[in-house]
Amino acid sequence: MENAVKFREKLRNGQIPLGCGVSFKDPTVTELFSHVLDFVWIDMEHNALSLESVQDHIMATRGSDSAAIVRVPWNDPVLIKPVLDIGADGIIAPLVRSAEDVRLAVSACRYPPQGIRGFGPRRPIRYGRISDAEYCQRANDEIICIAQIEHIDAVDAMDEIVKVDGLTAVVIGANDLAGSMGHMGNPQHADVQSAIEKVVTTAKDAGIYPGIGMVGDAEVFQKWLDKGIQWVQVGVDWWHLANSIDTSVGQLRQGISSRNA
Repeated sequence: MENAVKFREKLRNGQIPLGCGVSFKDPTVTELFSHVLDFVWIDMEHNALSLESVQDHIMATRGSDSAAIVRVPWNDPVLIKPVLDIGADGIIAPLVRSAEDVRLAVSACRYPPQGIRGFGPRRPIRYGRISDAEYCQRANDEIICIAQIEHIDAVDAMDEIVKVDGLTAVVIGANDLAGSMGHMGNPQHADVQSAIEKVVTTAKDAGIYPGIGMVGDAEVFQKWLDKGIQWVQVGVDWWHLANSIDTSVGQLRQGISSRNA
């Protein structure tokens, strides 16, 4: 969990950790990203990643300082437990709508008496080389628990959500938030932007670190930094690949067209 500790330290020091979403199965993607990023967002919610694939991605971060944070398919202790048992530095619980939902996510990340996580790690205890007692204490102190705020109900409940003991951070899910407000496909709507600002302000004022996902738009990035965002997911693997190939091929085709003109 050393990388979880480093991620937390960067947040406390105001360093604005940067990460990228991972959807491809090949752990080479994570290995490539982890040498320049502070975290990878391994996404089980919207992609065909098995536990075996996720474990490979987690292992691919271990030659770096990059934290392996897994978005589980649903806010369910049954889904959270195996992800932690294979060594994730933290989890993102999607579509929380209340403080009760957040308490469930935090509880699933903590051993008794702070939570309900069942004991059965293998990789995290280095196959018996870390004592059970030491691991349990460190896990309860260090594992990152993030709530994804992507419904207007969660926005309305922010004052209570930020009081949940053990919550590390929140992250905005702008598209689903917009959908819950009747503006699907339009997260730039003024009402949605206002809701996001409320989440950021409420979280930061309570000592909970607000994060957001975006593509590499420097102007938008600066805007959210100015508003208090403290960590950023900068795009997803497939977006970066598509953007790179489109740009490269476009430039080459433009050169071919110029030669033929």
